Amino acid sequence: MRTPDRRSFLTGLSLAGVAVVLGGCSRTTSARAPVEPISPAMSYAGSGGGYGAMQDRYPIAAIDTSRLNPVYLRRQVPYSGKEPPGTIIVDPQAKFLYLVQPGGTAMRYGVGVGKQGFSWSGVATINSKQEWPDWYPPKEMIERRPDIKPQLTKLQSGDGVAGGLSNPLGARAMYLWQNGKDTLYRIHGTLEPYSIGTNVSSGCIRMINQDAIDLYNRIPVGTKVVVLGSGASV
Repeated sequence: MRTPDRRSFLTGLSLAGVAVVLGGCSRTTSARAPVEPISPAMSYAGSGGGYGAMQDRYPIAAIDTSRLNPVYLRRQVPYSGKEPPGTIIVDPQAKFLYLVQPGGTAMRYGVGVGKQGFSWSGVATINSKQEWPDWYPPKEMIERRPDIKPQLTKLQSGDGVAGGLSNPLGARAMYLWQNGKDTLYRIHGTLEPYSIGTNVSSGCIRMINQDAIDLYNRIPVGTKVVVLGSGASV
């Protein structure tokens, strides 16, 4: 199947400064968010098993949460927006991903998002999900980052990096489509958990592996994903 090029997809979206991230690109950091006090209405879901070592298909290392601003750790928060339960909302400016829950709450995750020039906003759908996915960087990324090429091998669907502990997509990937076409953007895990909360890469939404697994287990294929535009916030 021929994959639509990214430029044609971006043309149909608002490019007004909204960020989302593709793993494996050069990293550009931004100012960290201020530490947010945890209230009873914002229960932190991260201590202990939440970010401990996990034995999955491959072993996942524990996260040293002291190296992250606690605002980016997974927690349940109040939500009073218009989107129904089951919807994913990405707020690139604040670097949060929300999964709307019943009863006026949402599960909130910290994310890494796209650096300047790799921004988009709009509505997409999770068309498929994969555990420990292979990664196939687009041709324009390889041209922009020739250092990627030596990492690639021949896989089932072309030149890429096989799923595993050295794969930029991490433990899970959720594939975003729009109007029946692959956007080439993903919600995925990462090799760089301490990059969460920064402007990192080329357009996908990057999560700590433990958070990517948690989200993956909560949502079905067909989930609606809303990426907010510039100036919008949850």
